[in-house]
Amino acid sequence: MTSDRTSNGSRPRGWLKRIGQRLGGEPQDKEQLLEVLKDSQERGLLDRDALSMIEGVLQVSDLRVGDIMIPRAEMVYVRRDDPLERILAVAVESAHSRFPVTGDDKSEVVGILLAKDLLPHVMNGDRGGNRRSFNMRDHLRSAVFVPESKRLNVLLKEFRSSRNHMAIVVDEYGTAAGLVTIEDVLEQIVGDIEDEHDFDDGAFIFKRAHDEYTVKARTSIEDFNDYFGCNLEDDEFDTIGGLVVHAFGHLPTRGERTELEGLRFTVMRADSRRVHLLMVRPRQAPASMRQEDPSGAG
Repeated sequence: MTSDRTSNGSRPRGWLKRIGQRLGGEPQDKEQLLEVLKDSQERGLLDRDALSMIEGVLQVSDLRVGDIMIPRAEMVYVRRDDPLERILAVAVESAHSRFPVTGDDKSEVVGILLAKDLLPHVMNGDRGGNRRSFNMRDHLRSAVFVPESKRLNVLLKEFRSSRNHMAIVVDEYGTAAGLVTIEDVLEQIVGDIEDEHDFDDGAFIFKRAHDEYTVKARTSIEDFNDYFGCNLEDDEFDTIGGLVVHAFGHLPTRGERTELEGLRFTVMRADSRRVHLLMVRPRQAPASMRQEDPSGAG
């Protein structure tokens, strides 16, 4: 039998208990626990990524769906009665894998459409000719509805048990307030996950439409100014993300908007520590703005 004693005959103490005792007792709340974990990271008992994930796990139990949802105004959706051409255009432009399907009003979500269900119609040439063969109701899947007040740890368990990847968030009146995906929840724990909004690692600015751009928050202000032909100040900040956070006056969450120099910035992805991705829409395209679809600003 393997002994669980050290060579001097005493039982080894767990690192958490050992550090806790050095700090004057075991942690009594989350704040104290985080201090213990940060101390253990500084001592080399945890690496930085592990500490970040543990912090994310602790945070998930405190956050609610409304804190991280994509607001209704930012949802990419299709209408129940849309023609196949428009649905395919939305699917191609957004590169999403799932779409809320609405009725006559955007606040009325009647189901979910999976992009993969459109593939047979693309392969059969329906986009150009046989349009009548496509019937939305044949592909409509049931939507899962959750309240804004639901805790993220509870939602994650439900996602896992039901194998759903998307839920429609409803307000107190039962109308759609936004949506949330399993990826949104997981990003609160593990940080940034490559998804349909991502583009080549070497690119920092990506043109998605004639007046819509996706910009990585770590894009330098100098490169941003060169690309958009603007003169944002870079005396205090190096990156566009830092400048935008300063403009908000707080760390913004997904969906929050602000304007600088005639540019509207919408936070597309952020966690409790930083902003990752921004959507930029110029009020009026500057004369110097490039018209081609670039591979990057740097």
